[in-house]
Amino acid sequence: MKIISWNVNGLRANVKKGGFAWLLAQNADIICLQETKAHPDQLSPEVVSPQGYFSYFDHSKTKKGYSGVAIYLKTNLKNGILKVEYGFGNEKYDQEGRQIAVFLKDFTIINTYFPNGGGGPERLKFKLEYYDIFLNYLEKIRKTQPNIIFCGDVNTAHEEIDLARPKENKENTGFLPIERAWIDKLIDSKYVDTFRISHPDTKNAYTYWDMKTFARERNVGWRIDYFFVTEKLMSKIKKSDIENEVLGSDHCPIFLEM
Repeated sequence: MKIISWNVNGLRANVKKGGFAWLLAQNADIICLQETKAHPDQLSPEVVSPQGYFSYFDHSKTKKGYSGVAIYLKTNLKNGILKVEYGFGNEKYDQEGRQIAVFLKDFTIINTYFPNGGGGPERLKFKLEYYDIFLNYLEKIRKTQPNIIFCGDVNTAHEEIDLARPKENKENTGFLPIERAWIDKLIDSKYVDTFRISHPDTKNAYTYWDMKTFARERNVGWRIDYFFVTEKLMSKIKKSDIENEVLGSDHCPIFLEM
């Protein structure tokens, strides 16, 4: 089984740039997209329901062209779905359309676009609150389903190896000690960063670059997109890697093979 995750920075724009065609050509079993910036009504039928897939979308209820997530699953997985949940059931954290969870018979897949902490103290506070409620949500699921995969744009680089310029960014959101401490807490709770556990010493492996400064050409990037799994699932993981040559967004796709 192959799962791809990608912050597409606008699904309609990504389609025009050829990114979505690349996705479909990979023949993945599950595709998780973040920052879709679109309601399904704004997308063509070929994007909402491409051949061989069915899909679930969530979108921002507060403003158009903002946030949003989607999950595409191969049609052969449909009979294995137990339920689908959107968000946490909490209006404050759900109104931006940041999360979909699909509960399958063998595991639960959660696709999340975590908030960015930029924009002032209130937005950083919202991000940290979102982190906490998300971990509580995971722990609630784990009581009955120990096999959990979650992926998406976490909007924080964990360690110095995960960004090109750690010293320059130590006081910037996305690399603040308080943000990084939450990832420590996540790992202490027995959720595994599949890329880093598979590539413990790999440097210059990033998933996001600032387009305004042409950072991608210089590979001045951040690894802020992740696949985490519960420890129980690690024996099933074959590969976790980054598709850093794929264009179509300011992020690149990441994938997990089981």
